[in-house]
Amino acid sequence: MLLVAAATAMVGIAVAQDPAPRPQPAATPAAAAPALSDDLPTPPPPAITGTAWILMDYATGQMLAGHNPDERVEPASITKVMTSYVIAAELAAGKIKPDDQVLMSENAWRKGGAGTDGSYSGFPVNQTAPLLDMEIGMVVQSGNDAAIALAEHVAGSEEAFAQLMNAYAARIGMKNSQFENATGLSGPEHYSTARDLAILGRAMVRDFPEEYAHNKIKEFTVGPITQHNRNRLLWRDDSVDGIKTGHHSGAGYCLMASAQRGDQRLVSVVMGSTSEAQRATDSLALLNWGFRFFETHAVYDAEKSVATQKVWKGKTDEVQLGVAAPMLVSMPRGKYAQLKPSMDIPQTIVAPIEKGQQIGTVRVMLDDEVVAERPLVALEAVEEAGFFKRLWHEFLMWWNA
Repeated sequence: MLLVAAATAMVGIAVAQDPAPRPQPAATPAAAAPALSDDLPTPPPPAITGTAWILMDYATGQMLAGHNPDERVEPASITKVMTSYVIAAELAAGKIKPDDQVLMSENAWRKGGAGTDGSYSGFPVNQTAPLLDMEIGMVVQSGNDAAIALAEHVAGSEEAFAQLMNAYAARIGMKNSQFENATGLSGPEHYSTARDLAILGRAMVRDFPEEYAHNKIKEFTVGPITQHNRNRLLWRDDSVDGIKTGHHSGAGYCLMASAQRGDQRLVSVVMGSTSEAQRATDSLALLNWGFRFFETHAVYDAEKSVATQKVWKGKTDEVQLGVAAPMLVSMPRGKYAQLKPSMDIPQTIVAPIEKGQQIGTVRVMLDDEVVAERPLVALEAVEEAGFFKRLWHEFLMWWNA
């Protein structure tokens, strides 16, 4: 009878325990009343002439607006951003060096040099140049010859380099892209999407900021030839610091652009535009719209407790739950207070629990739409209790059930 009474008392405690606290957005400093315009609906994005386009928040990866973002398109010379990404990754791995002497082979010169219809860097055929110089020539001058020479240096051939491009593309989350070459020249199985290209631009900024900075260089000289960066936005708006233009008959005029204003960075991609001027005008209009009408907030900080849950059969009876990385949310300006967070956590959690183990999910909603979702993980390990405590908890769990 004493055992049953004790069990009944313990069950009463377990049942009466407060449920996990409802997560609340991270506190923000007190602010003045919002501007009247914050209470108005967010206007639609500007009209864009491209066949496919997207505007993405850099911090969160959220699409703020888009049209045909997953439609297959020819990436043209925006392909060279993927080429740059592979080169930067191979440099970081120590497999190549900035001062490597890269040969401008006859193959690279014939396929991408001055005698072709495409853009070229001007490095002399059958001569070498430092890898860093040739990479800048590819980025600033959009040199097809430099892209091919770099591919041959890194992987032995452009075909082998394309395999590296596809492997890295898959690693960074480009799900609907395939690359046949390092230049962006048209090919039957050379394609991407506006969304994938925005993911690529975001990855380039995030993973290799030093190499990304080459995209802001406005001109580059090789021998007697000085060429200007084709990204007109570098001259129009100081907040724009990249990234790449593209054009050929099958792709139309394309532009991937990125700008940072204050702590906020956006990435835009416009594909299939009608002219060099139009792609620049549309891209800047998208960026201006995004900066004006959207903002990004940290809802939860990394490694900070957002919920405390009961643990059965553990040396300790509770576990703190949180997110492994900062949980950021992009939203229309003035809507922060309308975010509605919720948690999905199993009713019964049993030790042992490893630190970082996923226990549940936290979601943030705005206007009945999920705008962010992250795993809830254990912030500390909970070891399994001794035999008698495990036995006792087993009985309590049975009784409670």
